[in-house]
Amino acid sequence: GVIALIAGFFGFYALLRLLSWLTGSPERFKIWRRRRAEKRDQELLQNGWISTLEGRYAQAEKELSKLLAKTKSKTSKVVAGLASAQASQYLEEYQRRDEALQIAQKNAGSDPRLKLAYATAAAELYLEQGQTQQAIDLLQPVQDASSRHFHATRLLLKAYRQQDNHERVYELTRLLLRRSAIDKTQALAYIEYAAARRIQSATQVESFKAVWNDLRTEEKNLEQVAIAAAQFLEAQQNYEEQARVLEAAIQQKPSPELYSLYANCPAEHYSRRLSKAEEWLQKYPHDPALLIALGRLCITGQLWGQAEHYLKRSMKIRNDLRVHALLAQLYDALGREEDARYHWRIAAVTAGALPVMTPNRLLPAADLQADPTLVDGHLPEAPLIVDNDRPMAASAVDSSVLGAAPHTVVAPSETSETSENSHHPDHYFDSAPIPGVDVTMTSDGSSRSKD
Repeated sequence: GVIALIAGFFGFYALLRLLSWLTGSPERFKIWRRRRAEKRDQELLQNGWISTLEGRYAQAEKELSKLLAKTKSKTSKVVAGLASAQASQYLEEYQRRDEALQIAQKNAGSDPRLKLAYATAAAELYLEQGQTQQAIDLLQPVQDASSRHFHATRLLLKAYRQQDNHERVYELTRLLLRRSAIDKTQALAYIEYAAARRIQSATQVESFKAVWNDLRTEEKNLEQVAIAAAQFLEAQQNYEEQARVLEAAIQQKPSPELYSLYANCPAEHYSRRLSKAEEWLQKYPHDPALLIALGRLCITGQLWGQAEHYLKRSMKIRNDLRVHALLAQLYDALGREEDARYHWRIAAVTAGALPVMTPNRLLPAADLQADPTLVDGHLPEAPLIVDNDRPMAASAVDSSVLGAAPHTVVAPSETSETSENSHHPDHYFDSAPIPGVDVTMTSDGSSRSKD
């Protein structure tokens, strides 16, 4: 009896389990279908991304389009739409790209993460195609909502750089630099370019001061910023402030452009600048650009001996076209014509403007051997002068070029025979008949006909 009771209990329990399984089958079937769909979506998405990374964009678009058509997940539709848009852009199928982006935007809805993903991905595609304003329209609301979306801010910075919007480039770069979201060297390069352009766009002293006072000390000392400010102050004839701007920039990082601007000043301002430049010379005794600047300042102050000294020191370090031009100007002012001509000649050679022309060299006579009026006569051949000197870079001028001796010109032989009509004017001009002109109607027609 006990065994039968136990057997009946287990049978009843098994029956209840069977009934429970049968009643729960639809729910289990739904779970199974959902898991199978998720697995399919995952496989299609993975295959699409792998094909994109492999460069098989047509295959990627095919896989992702299939996913868009079958999936019911909004997240999968957004991700697949953005991935499909990227593949279509690589294929230059911009209409299909825009359709995929519309699907992604629609399914993103009000989900903050999906909206951010759509905005940044779509903006990046627009930037690659050069559609800057469309990218800005997507990114600006994201950046306004939160400045902590660093990737969106970097893309917005790229968009404003494409638009040459220097105000926004300056603001966004400083924001990213403050948050350590951009490399400092790259950020300073962006700030230098943007700040210099902002200064160059200033037309009034007030607008210049507004831009200048907005800059930090480190930014004011950047080379291009200091150059732009110095040029503006020079145009305003504010040479004292210009000197302070350039001195601070040179103190941070000297450059030939800064030295050149510093040396360009009226005579009444040269003394202070010369003293400052001589202080720098103690730190950089072998800087040719600094020596050139010192030479220019000495020329401005009419300190001829010092100017020659500094320019020759610079030339020993680097043989520069500008040094020869400055020495030529210096010697012109001193009345040393021979030295001036020498340096003007070298300056012309290094600039590639003129061939080397030695003094008293005669140009060869014109070749009239083919003149139809010279039948029996002949002219003496002019001496052939071969010039193998070629212009070279200013920094490569060698002492062999500087000290080259003049070419020897061989004079024509006195015993050379000449045509019996060599003194006739027609031998010095082209006497070939002019097409379409009747020479009998000209003033010398009779004499030509006799010839």
